[in-house]
Amino acid sequence: MPRNGTATRERILDVATDLALDRGFAGTSLDDVLGEAGVTKGAFYHYFESKADLGRAILDRYATADLETLDRLWNQAERLSRDPLQQVLLFVGLFADLPELATEDPGCLYATFIYERQLGVDGANDVIQASVLAWRARFRAKLGEVVARYPPRIDVDLDALSDLVFSTSEGAYVVGRATRDPALVRGQLMQVRAYLELLFSPDAARGTPA
Repeated sequence: MPRNGTATRERILDVATDLALDRGFAGTSLDDVLGEAGVTKGAFYHYFESKADLGRAILDRYATADLETLDRLWNQAERLSRDPLQQVLLFVGLFADLPELATEDPGCLYATFIYERQLGVDGANDVIQASVLAWRARFRAKLGEVVARYPPRIDVDLDALSDLVFSTSEGAYVVGRATRDPALVRGQLMQVRAYLELLFSPDAARGTPA
């Protein structure tokens, strides 16, 4: 029976991603990856030219999954409500309920590569920037719809507000890892959700459900 090369490559990527999230990419050696994945150096170099090439591959895959999650959650929120404010609130709630956030050791591969710029992974910053800008653009467009229907209670910078969910989740990853608190990331995102509801919902000040 022929070997499944795709499965081998994916196993290497899975192991490298887990190790990078756990100890940083700089702290992950090729020997660590090979040992955990159960592959030889020859097999590794069949798929990747170097450790840096592996780093770019796991980052590309992570970014693709991140943007797929972004699209999936927005599509789900838009199916559940036609109201733009409710869509924003639903999105944040759906994001907060992602099972991968509810761990004692949450992590983000973007942070790993940003903190370890000296790794020399070609194009890493461009990949991360593209993902951040995609999140910003989707939120900014939806917030434009919200403001057209629900004027904010206070003056607000919509460009800055567009980054709030992404930046809050990234910061919460750090605090969540430090405290080993599985509920922290979700808790922070739900605080953002409450702020958005108070900012835009005409019924929020009276305590009436939107």
